[in-house]
Amino acid sequence: MKKIALLLLFPVIALAQEKPATVAPKQTGRYDTNKFSQMYDLLATPNMYRSASGAPGPAYYQQQADYKIDIELDDKNSKLMGSETVTYTNNSPDTLEYLWVQLDQNQQAKTSQTPLAESQRIDQVLPTEKFASDYLKEKPDRGFHIEYVKDVKGAPLSYTINQTMMRINLPVPMKPGTKFTFSTKWWYNINNYRKEGGRSGYEAFEKDDNKIYVIAQFYPRMAVYNDVEGWQNMQFWGTGEFALPFGNFDVNITVPADHIIEATGELTNRAEVFTPEQLKRYELAQKTFDKPVVIVTQEEATAAEKGFSDKKKTWKFSAKNVRDFGIASSRKFIFDAMAVKLSTKTVMATSVYPKEANPLWGETSTRTVAHTLKSYSSHTFDYPYPKAVSVSAEDQGMEYPMICWNFGRPDENGVTSEQVKNGMIGVIIHEVGHNFFPMIVNSDERQWSWMDEGLNTFMQYMAEQEMGTNFPSRRGPAKNIVPYMSGDQKFLEPIMSNSETIYQFGNNAYGKPATGLNILRETIMGRELFDHAFKVYANRWKFKHPTPEDFFRTMEDASAVDLDWFVRGWFYSTDFVDIGLEDVKQYYVSETATSDLKDVKVRRGRFGTEKGPFVYLVSGQNTEVNPKDKKALKIEDVKLLSDYVDQNLSAEEKANMKAPKYFYEVTFNKPGGMIMPILVELTYEDDTKESFKYPAQIWRKSNDTARKVYATQKAVKKIQIDPKLETADIDVTNNTWPKQEEKSKFE
Repeated sequence: MKKIALLLLFPVIALAQEKPATVAPKQTGRYDTNKFSQMYDLLATPNMYRSASGAPGPAYYQQQADYKIDIELDDKNSKLMGSETVTYTNNSPDTLEYLWVQLDQNQQAKTSQTPLAESQRIDQVLPTEKFASDYLKEKPDRGFHIEYVKDVKGAPLSYTINQTMMRINLPVPMKPGTKFTFSTKWWYNINNYRKEGGRSGYEAFEKDDNKIYVIAQFYPRMAVYNDVEGWQNMQFWGTGEFALPFGNFDVNITVPADHIIEATGELTNRAEVFTPEQLKRYELAQKTFDKPVVIVTQEEATAAEKGFSDKKKTWKFSAKNVRDFGIASSRKFIFDAMAVKLSTKTVMATSVYPKEANPLWGETSTRTVAHTLKSYSSHTFDYPYPKAVSVSAEDQGMEYPMICWNFGRPDENGVTSEQVKNGMIGVIIHEVGHNFFPMIVNSDERQWSWMDEGLNTFMQYMAEQEMGTNFPSRRGPAKNIVPYMSGDQKFLEPIMSNSETIYQFGNNAYGKPATGLNILRETIMGRELFDHAFKVYANRWKFKHPTPEDFFRTMEDASAVDLDWFVRGWFYSTDFVDIGLEDVKQYYVSETATSDLKDVKVRRGRFGTEKGPFVYLVSGQNTEVNPKDKKALKIEDVKLLSDYVDQNLSAEEKANMKAPKYFYEVTFNKPGGMIMPILVELTYEDDTKESFKYPAQIWRKSNDTARKVYATQKAVKKIQIDPKLETADIDVTNNTWPKQEEKSKFE
């Protein structure tokens, strides 16, 4: 019968870790009973529309809305007038009795319910202009003025407006596979967004009496109808953004003749609106990959600022398979562009900006757009649209297909601080990145803000770090979310909350989801598995409408990593991470038993109680073990062990056999409710370090404690949990043994 060597571990020196007070009370969350239970209780049941793998199902469908729009900008009165013809295709298996159309500008109308839904208080000190605006002036006339809604034959259609939604009552229900065409005419007064707020509007320049217009939500837009919500006709209260179907757009934009325009889509009459010199510069830009080419110069823009032409010019844009349309127009615009080579195609990176934005924008904006397209494409799919445009619009950060507005300008002397420059670079990456999420991977922003803001912020973080400039990213690193996650639970909501119900929108919709994805990539899954799964998700759902379930299921399906515990804790609860060192015991080798062993029972093996000589690991009496007692595990000292080695190990195995001298039993505890892998770093007496990583499943049978044993050849002088701050641990005072004294704020 084969002899079995038995090693018994007994506390030599009880080096217990002092238990500090936790920063916040232990938070167990809603699902404390079994944090590793699968998420059948939370996720929608798979069906023919959306499969259990996270991919679109065989019956998946989506509607289409095609637009032909004519608008005119009245620059003198800051008014927009338009008419449109919409062709709506019912690809669903359902018969539709009515259509829902979004009228988002009504959120700023006199009759808007948004101000009524907000709590108020008296500000005892107010700037004069704000006091006059709040208490003396009548509210401006904003919102859509609908002149008519007609069918294809010109007959009036019945419609009902409910705040920011308009229901068009169909004369005959739309059967599956049919189309319906209607037309509408409208106008509205454009808001000064810097004074009144809003995601679009105009910025006024008092010195030259000009404006920069960034125009969006400017037309009645079809709502989404799908297998999840039916009609997504939730009102626009101001925070939750937009859910829109894909379609094709042909848009004619009439503006003063001295305006320069950029917009969603390809400009189809460039020769009519550009000068011959500008056309040549644009052709050069299409072949230039290393730097922007200035197409409308600062000198040309400065001259146009003084003109105020009474003539008009119409710019024509065509966009295929987009979900929305945005426009920027001004006589102040400088225009530059460069070509960007992706793996399968070449696209254009473009910027438009006033002279007040130079030299910062001329040096930085278009280059940042180009970098963003390359970075995002490498992690998802090649950018499918012909261009991406960055518009200088102070106090803005907003995105639309192929175009976005971004803040950040030098001071009056043309000097830019690092803070302003980095802020501008960050917002350009973020807003250009929104082309991927949600303009192409078209999630429901009205319901789940994190699916576009969180995923995009994570992608932004990677793009910032890939610049190679040690960019000071605000969101993404785990340590940056700690102040939020350790905050008052009364002001925290799960990520899976509707945007209108969130106290701290930036942390909840941007920061925490981005951090979670970064932890998945760097700590839980690893880059190879994560990057593959993330790319699968992006490609499965590009030009489609994914849900949270589709994302969660795809990440598991493409990686073979069980993420239910992580999704349950990070996305569906407000549990925080807090893992600590509860206890450390040290042992050394002895040939004889000591009094420590009197209560230790020999474990029973498969064939009964084990017998024979033992290797004893016994405790010392002081915090430092007597050097005479520190023994390596030498086979000549323990006969049973030498017999085992001789009979069971090859010569090569004997040559490589370790000889541990120190043994440590470490107990980890988890005051926080959130499961997380345990990352441990040992520092030895010679200052060398060794790292260990234990998967989250180490907690699967105990939600409170976990133990690990370390057999080392060198004495350990320090044990530290999460030394690189990878897990968003909210309390690092219990992460180190021996316990380190914290410096005071004064120190």
